[in-house]
Amino acid sequence: MLEEVERWLTRRSWSSGDRPLNRLTDARDADPRRTSVSVVLPALNEEATVGAIVATIRRELMEKLRLVDELVVIDSGSTDATAAVARAAGARVVHRDAILTRIPALPGKGEVLWRSLLVTSGEIVCFVDADLKDFSADFVSGTIGPLLTDPTVQFVKAMYDRPLGDRAGQGGRVTELVARPLLNLHWPQLAGFVQPLGGEYAVRRSLLERLPFPVGYGVELGLLVDALHTVGLDALGQVDVGVRIHRHQDGQALGRMAAAIYRTAQLRLSRGHLVRPALTQFERGEDGFVPRTHAVDTEERPPMREIAEYAERHAA
Repeated sequence: MLEEVERWLTRRSWSSGDRPLNRLTDARDADPRRTSVSVVLPALNEEATVGAIVATIRRELMEKLRLVDELVVIDSGSTDATAAVARAAGARVVHRDAILTRIPALPGKGEVLWRSLLVTSGEIVCFVDADLKDFSADFVSGTIGPLLTDPTVQFVKAMYDRPLGDRAGQGGRVTELVARPLLNLHWPQLAGFVQPLGGEYAVRRSLLERLPFPVGYGVELGLLVDALHTVGLDALGQVDVGVRIHRHQDGQALGRMAAAIYRTAQLRLSRGHLVRPALTQFERGEDGFVPRTHAVDTEERPPMREIAEYAERHAA
């Protein structure tokens, strides 16, 4: 590991308990405009978990304390009761397709996060995945804490243990097999991030609006790499929030995720083109193995400040 990264780990890695909640509320009260917070949950068919997450954030961070100003669930086309459950728990629910309607929406998590900037107003934007179980408000208060208390910090990732069933530390399979090798080999300054692909992170709007967004699974790696190049390592940090329990995907879904992440990295390394941006996987059928080919996410959305509607909204 680079000496620079070793120093960074001692200066920019914290625990959620390092900043007591009263310190965060004092920071909010001192400059409420600069420290306004929007929490965004991207959601697709998450009726089993989204309600508890929304209810916890609203109760702990909006009613008991005034740390979060708005809580928005962006529904990307759920066919279950995700939207109704989230709304009943206290979130504002916006459908992905109702945002920036002149640009047809593409499938993918990154697309939802990109569009969320148009329907939120906080100067700090905190993203939280909607499939978390046993959710703690520390996932939000911990990640926004450094942004509230230190104006030099611009991007904070949550870090945590990720169990796979009853096996501790085995949940981040794509992280360990794809993202961590890529970062260590090509962006060694980012080798200190424990959960580079984690879906829980908080970023200053002034930085987010300058970054391109891969529309699919590559969004977390893309934002992290581009943030490094835009503001430098010292503006990035991470906070330990404990344990993350969520729904695990099967091996083939992980393969598609890995391909999208590799594609995102490859674009940033060369800005070139893959010969064939597709991934073929195999499933056993009645007559043997059947090939299934999936497109690899290749689209990216431009920095939001280049979108006319966004510029007009913030000029108003």
